[in-house]
Amino acid sequence: MPAQLDKIVVEPQLPATSCVIWLHGLGDSGAGFAPVVPVLGLNSQHSIRFIFPHAPEQAVTINGGFVMRSWYDIKSMDLHERADIQGVMASEQAIRQLIVDQINNGISADKIVLAGFSQGGVMSLFTGLRFEQKLAGIMALSCYLPGGEKLPEQLSAANQNTPIWHNHGEQDDVVPLFAGKMANDALNAAGYSTSWKTYPMPHSVLPNQLADIGQWLQQVLR
Repeated sequence: MPAQLDKIVVEPQLPATSCVIWLHGLGDSGAGFAPVVPVLGLNSQHSIRFIFPHAPEQAVTINGGFVMRSWYDIKSMDLHERADIQGVMASEQAIRQLIVDQINNGISADKIVLAGFSQGGVMSLFTGLRFEQKLAGIMALSCYLPGGEKLPEQLSAANQNTPIWHNHGEQDDVVPLFAGKMANDALNAAGYSTSWKTYPMPHSVLPNQLADIGQWLQQVLR
């Protein structure tokens, strides 16, 4: 059984009928993205539960072995070697458990969006594409695929047609724009339904981007 992830939960005013699990980036925590909920411009009567889990703390090689919250170790800046696949798969199990917990609490998989920024976006793609039940959507912000231009192994047919919201910053100097575009090209070549959009920003999010995300969430979680 994977370790339970600590998390911040933001409940809607109405009883929750859907859920967004939002994964943060390297060195951040769930608290980094929890404040975005009011900025999404959602209908005040929405019934979306937001879950912002904290990645486990571990040493990160490219940061001199410094211990920080990280979904996996980064041993190299080379795109094909960047993600430690064993760490990716360990975090996948913990994230899967979050999804299963929501299903067990009465929210069906097709009412769950798996979202993430940077490392969290890597995990949302990897986990969502391999999850064996259809999700409402997958959101990948400023991220890449663990295999560069290669999709993960053991893809699930259940999420072949799941909407994928894919954003990247045009001035991103942490995860270059070409890395996000490479991932999007691979998804499109495999027939996935992606909405690709870039924004004039560095490795971050913008208010108008969050408004776009809010509109997309309300579409896929109707």
